Amino acid sequence: MCGRYALRRDVDDLVEEFEVDDDTLGDGSGVAMSTNVAPTTTPPVVLERFPRGAPDAPPTRSLRALRWGLVPSWSKDPSGGARMVNARVESLLEKPSFARAALARRCLVPVDAWYEWQSPAAHGDGGTGSATRT
Repeated sequence: MCGRYALRRDVDDLVEEFEVDDDTLGDGSGVAMSTNVAPTTTPPVVLERFPRGAPDAPPTRSLRALRWGLVPSWSKDPSGGARMVNARVESLLEKPSFARAALARRCLVPVDAWYEWQSPAAHGDGGTGSATRT
């Protein structure tokens, strides 16, 4: 994953693009589309889940705003979620912090662009830093 990303699409466009059955965001007024989505913000994501109590029912795809960051099940305080925003695919299932979530609680994160901030020292120009867009 990345340190920051951009999402500029309207909620209605996301509902159509991802064939969402249940738009919990409504008119999208509670979700800010941004060119600087950062950890601990609540961007829109697409979830597909089976309805509770109806094992034979087809899954429902919904659009929800979820907080970016993983709070492990054993954590007593959600503030640690800000530090747990990246996982490497090579070791994802080996890390106790990420394994259960990776197997059972996945979602799709719509993104228009992603980038990592670089320090001025990385450029050697003495500037204020910049973003490298991927």
